Amino acid sequence: MIDTTPAHPPVVDRAAWTAARAALLTLEKAGTRLHDAIAAQRRRLPMTPVQNYSFTGERGPVTLTDLFAGRSQLILHHFMFEPQWSQGCAFCSDDADNAVPHLAHLGPYDISFVRISRAPVEKLLAYSARMGWTVPWVSSGGTTFGDDWGWTRPGGGEVSGFSVYLLHSGVPHLTYRTDGRGVELMSSIAGHLDITPYGRQEAWEDSPPGWPQDGTFTKTRRHDEYDAPLPSTQP
Repeated sequence: MIDTTPAHPPVVDRAAWTAARAALLTLEKAGTRLHDAIAAQRRRLPMTPVQNYSFTGERGPVTLTDLFAGRSQLILHHFMFEPQWSQGCAFCSDDADNAVPHLAHLGPYDISFVRISRAPVEKLLAYSARMGWTVPWVSSGGTTFGDDWGWTRPGGGEVSGFSVYLLHSGVPHLTYRTDGRGVELMSSIAGHLDITPYGRQEAWEDSPPGWPQDGTFTKTRRHDEYDAPLPSTQP
């Protein structure tokens, strides 16, 4: 438990708190309007065709167009899981827990959602079972997909994030992609942390002096590892 004695928000009466909250609401509404404006521009982005790559799914070969599963839109979660790793990236696992809605809610919007990684599909399915996930997961191992579209770094190493596609005239087209902090838009854990008094407790945040802060992602683990000692390295 955090010791709140040395650092905490100032204590005021209810009237003062209500006034301060109302002042912040003005800024929050401006942020909401900016978010709406960005989303409007996102809907106006052009799209570019993508070849119909063949991946490996639970039941064998599956093409990019197959992943749409009869729908017009597809979201891919690019999950860092390199072929030699025994388990998936802890930070991507955090995204898998907190940035993926119940897939039933996407159906009415004609959207399919699939996870993709370079590791062999057997590893992906085993790790998915361990984590209790039900999102379809395919392997791009043996293809140039990651290299072609920047999800595999030159010289090795993966990039995590999300990409979005529209199936138009039978051809998949890339409409949007995001990585890094762009993923936070989908992450419920980031949103929940941001409304707490101590926030994400990371050193880059603009917090009052004395607030608990540490390095980025230092608290993040796989959800079944929080009672175990923090490993010295990732996968």
